[in-house]
Amino acid sequence: MIPLARRTIPLRAEPAPRRPRATPKGRQVTPQARERVQALCADLPERRDLLIEHLHRLNDAEGVLRHGHLAALAERLRLSQVEVFEVASFYHHFTVVDDEAELPATVVRVCTSLSCAMAGGESLLADLQGQLVGQARVEAAPCMGLCHAAPAASVGQRQLPRASAEAVQGLLARGETGPRPLPAPAPREMAQLRRLLSGELSADAVLAELKASALRGLGGAGFPAWRKWETVRAQPGPRHLVVNIDEGEVGTFKDWAVLTDPQAGALQMLEGALIAAQVVGADRVWLYLRDEYHDARQHLAQALGMARETLATLQQTFPHFQVPAIELRRGAGAYICGEESALIESIEGKRGLPRLKPPIVALHGVFGQPTLAHNLESLWWVPVVLARGGAWLAAQGRRGRSGLRRFSVSGRVRRPGVYLAPAGITLNELVHEHAGGLCEGHTLYAYLPGGASGGILPASLADVPLDFDTLAEHGCFVGSMAVVVLSQHDRARDAALNLMRFFEHESCGQCTPCRAGTARAVQLLQAPVWDAPLLGELSQVMRDASICGLGQAAPNPVDSVLRFFPHEVTEGGAA
Repeated sequence: MIPLARRTIPLRAEPAPRRPRATPKGRQVTPQARERVQALCADLPERRDLLIEHLHRLNDAEGVLRHGHLAALAERLRLSQVEVFEVASFYHHFTVVDDEAELPATVVRVCTSLSCAMAGGESLLADLQGQLVGQARVEAAPCMGLCHAAPAASVGQRQLPRASAEAVQGLLARGETGPRPLPAPAPREMAQLRRLLSGELSADAVLAELKASALRGLGGAGFPAWRKWETVRAQPGPRHLVVNIDEGEVGTFKDWAVLTDPQAGALQMLEGALIAAQVVGADRVWLYLRDEYHDARQHLAQALGMARETLATLQQTFPHFQVPAIELRRGAGAYICGEESALIESIEGKRGLPRLKPPIVALHGVFGQPTLAHNLESLWWVPVVLARGGAWLAAQGRRGRSGLRRFSVSGRVRRPGVYLAPAGITLNELVHEHAGGLCEGHTLYAYLPGGASGGILPASLADVPLDFDTLAEHGCFVGSMAVVVLSQHDRARDAALNLMRFFEHESCGQCTPCRAGTARAVQLLQAPVWDAPLLGELSQVMRDASICGLGQAAPNPVDSVLRFFPHEVTEGGAA
């Protein structure tokens, strides 16, 4: 053994100095791409949270998102190219292609969700795919909010109710691919906001009226509005207000109807939002509108311009009034962004991935700050509650329920549409008092009380009150109050398969129970005879382990079929 003192440690040779790279890592930005992005996005601030708005500018102009333009956009916003690509590839309305790819600029989307499928949407899709080769890209699409005018399609940014191949071809031939023009909103004084600013109404009085009205969140969860306001108000500032107008639930189109009403639509909602912001102390308001509603976006932009003029006048009258900053954000085709935390991620310019809870968004919302998140319709009711009194709204309703509800009614009824009806109304009453009864030759077989997530009920339960908390014993819920009516010409199993395909398509993929569970369920539902034990296990895992309500509620239609329509999926009954 060599004595310790005599050991020598060989010196490691110094590495040769690295020569600096001639170019940075990643795709190189060409001058042409840089100039194109600059020209299209020149008026947008270079903020990371505006990434999706930048992507829309590029996609609207080019019809696609090219890799070179994405690299130039990453450079402009000082983001990595990976960050830009992962957001661009997440949303359904963005198509990422190579720089050399040549594709038709116009996208024709055909709705294949339940109401449109019942009205021939699948056949229309197949016809257009055969007829429009080289003229447009034809894609199947989830619910577009035109369930009352099925089958629905969109040609570029033009929504097309009661679509046909001839109508689509006509729009393309005439180049009519922009938003449909809508009547301008009528001016509004914002009298209830003025009462609040003048001191005639205090913030506490507003909360008291909200509490007396029993107004609940009308996006699906039904949480008491006053409680949300109090929670956010109690948090340290700065605070935010988010208006969720991303209704994507199959069968739902009530928010579109409210928003685009020229007499009492967007401006009334904006007044409610401004009252809420004043009461809870929010200094920024975010309006998040689903991308399918291009015509409504123009209408809302008009209303915003009118509201800003009114607010400028109010600020002169009430110098203490700090007008909150209001930003209109555009979704990009992702049902998951109807979930409030996923929507907030999207507002921040990210993929719409739901957040783990706790903390709830009232405590940790936009940019980590306390946030009041509300559905559009909930805020629309606020000026009404303050004008008529909370007790007036609470007194409406049937069978012990409180308030009025807007129901989106589609399917096998004579007059599909949005109907304002008392809380607690039954399906039979809703159809016959408002929707004109069932179509000629049809009898009631089943119905969806709350869109894709709410389950499927048989005709024998058509006299159950439709409201929050009334359907739980039947494994269903009213949710966004999207009612789809099925007749003897339909099968509940087909409806469940259609809805599960929707969930599979719209799963964000973040958690395995939802991502893999919806895909596996689609496979199982195509068997002539359903494997009830396996579907039951799958349903339980999805409910227990999914991060958000999409995966937790996706099994509802399947469970409903097994419970109420077993004759369709068992030996001897399955066809």
